[in-house]
Amino acid sequence: MDGKSLSISEDKLNQLKNILPEAFTEDKIDWEKLKAALGDNIEFKNERYVLNWAGKSDAFRVLQEQTTATLIPNKEESIDFDDTENIFIEGENLEVLKVLQKSYYGKIKMIYIDPPYNTGNDFVYSDKFQEDRRDYEKRAGIKDENGYLKREGLIKNTKDKGHYHSNWLSMIYPRLFLARNLLRDDGVIFVSIGQNEIGNLLILCNEIFGEENKIGIITRLMKKGGSKGKYFSPNTEYILVYSRNIEQVKDFRLSLERDFIDKIYTQIEKDGNNKGERFREMGLYQAGLDIRANQRYWIKCPDGTYVIPPGRTIPQKVSEGEQIKPEKGDGVWRWTYDRYKQEFLLNNISFKETKTSSLQNGNSKQSKWNIYTKIWLKNRIKEGRVPVDYIDKFENRISSRELKKINIPFDFAKPSELIKHLIKISQINENNIILDFFAGSGTTAHAVLDLNKEDSGNRKFILVQMPEKTDEMSEAYKAGYKTIAEIGKERIRRVIKKIREETPKKELKNSDLGFKVFKLRESNFKIWRSNNVNDEETLIKLMEDHIDPVKDGSKIENILYELLLKSGIELTTKIEKKSGYYSANNKKIIFILEKIDENIIQDILLQKPKKVITLDRLFKNNDQLKTNTALQMKDAEIDFEVV
Repeated sequence: MDGKSLSISEDKLNQLKNILPEAFTEDKIDWEKLKAALGDNIEFKNERYVLNWAGKSDAFRVLQEQTTATLIPNKEESIDFDDTENIFIEGENLEVLKVLQKSYYGKIKMIYIDPPYNTGNDFVYSDKFQEDRRDYEKRAGIKDENGYLKREGLIKNTKDKGHYHSNWLSMIYPRLFLARNLLRDDGVIFVSIGQNEIGNLLILCNEIFGEENKIGIITRLMKKGGSKGKYFSPNTEYILVYSRNIEQVKDFRLSLERDFIDKIYTQIEKDGNNKGERFREMGLYQAGLDIRANQRYWIKCPDGTYVIPPGRTIPQKVSEGEQIKPEKGDGVWRWTYDRYKQEFLLNNISFKETKTSSLQNGNSKQSKWNIYTKIWLKNRIKEGRVPVDYIDKFENRISSRELKKINIPFDFAKPSELIKHLIKISQINENNIILDFFAGSGTTAHAVLDLNKEDSGNRKFILVQMPEKTDEMSEAYKAGYKTIAEIGKERIRRVIKKIREETPKKELKNSDLGFKVFKLRESNFKIWRSNNVNDEETLIKLMEDHIDPVKDGSKIENILYELLLKSGIELTTKIEKKSGYYSANNKKIIFILEKIDENIIQDILLQKPKKVITLDRLFKNNDQLKTNTALQMKDAEIDFEVV
């Protein structure tokens, strides 16, 4: 275990190797073979349609830089830490996304983010590329003595800067790239954005997710009225929607609302198998349908006449079900004749006499019949309805009201109802994970908890928020919130408390009303840094310092969670503390962190785990025990690693 996050370049090479193994020689790309594999006439020129900006190369480099950082648990700030599967991570989101790569690669069902809109007043994290992050933070004073992120570490991206758009693109690019890695194949991402960057963000998302995986753009009403703006009052914003693999994504659907049902499904069946069921009627003929060769035919009416959709010519031969090849200008039925006959036998067809029929018959231009199909409410409830790409229900003022109810001072948050709407349309259900790495005041967690309460769901959230200092003039600061992360955590606590108070205990039996708090910190292990070694004495000292790779003062629990993350195991996995070791992931992996002896080894062998990780310092002055342990693990076909 090298203690580093997932290598993006290695991951891409492995993916390419799986697709085109013939293009590799001795584990390296053979460019001539790659060209041959792609075809003789393949050429890539600089004329292709891409988005470039000043700093894109640097942004890609920072994306590929691995991190040795870790996440440490904070049980004091958590609720129900040992049993909950919800997570709040306090830390800079680019580093956190890198830390999560191994454990959550391909596991997130939905991502929602509300990044800075680049209005000219937004703060963008100043990612540096040419120096060690610790050195940069120390030099630039990004963090204060308490580890809080200073506002000075966030650059104000004003329009008078030469790299106004470039700064924003360099910030968002690596984060979206890493976010895509975390999505499941059927996962979706929603990105809120304003007008300033929507054009650039569209091209960027097409590059990262693939244009074929674009689901759509939602226009959202933020407010009504207003007098701001020189030409238009900015009342709308957008939500870009992309998928990891659109072929794997379920169709978006919404449940039918009561007022919609009462307005549309007004008829009740009086007899038959569907007696008492509600339905609505829809014409079997609809003007404007695309011409289909097998959907123009005669239908026999109750009085013995035959009807057909309107058209330029009416065939002289009249016979029910006979297929008639439509020509330009001819109408067609919604269904094929076989489908019509099937529905007719099920009593799902109704004929109505009318003086305004648009259908034609064999004797005159206009028929006296219209034909309708019955659409049953019970079936529509199962199917749901297709959501529109315009949202006008969840204005920002709703957010102000809901935050006021729980006494959280925060401006410019999205309404939790908006996030609930997005969760609903994308059919995020049991045990699915929802990630928000621009968490702000914790709106996404609020939405998940509320929605779980409404439908007894079991969705999980992971929120990431920087410990960015609040403005000293703000109401939040005056109320005692020193960072935005503190606001987010307190909001979650208050939402949980409110749900507990308002919900009968029996309904809370299987509810997950807790969250684990983790904080981004440096590794518990010493990192080998040989770039400053200029002489033998320095090298010897460095080697002596690494005899025990664990840093002084590192807590066992922090080491445990770092090893979990870097072994690719989720932060919510169940951990059992045994006599002398820790068992995790259904006993598949065991960590020996405090002591080791023959009794512990024999006990572990009986557990038959797939992997065992132990600290090298536990074998101090006992090389024989270390050798014997390694041999016993090998004989038992257990992957044994000493760190």
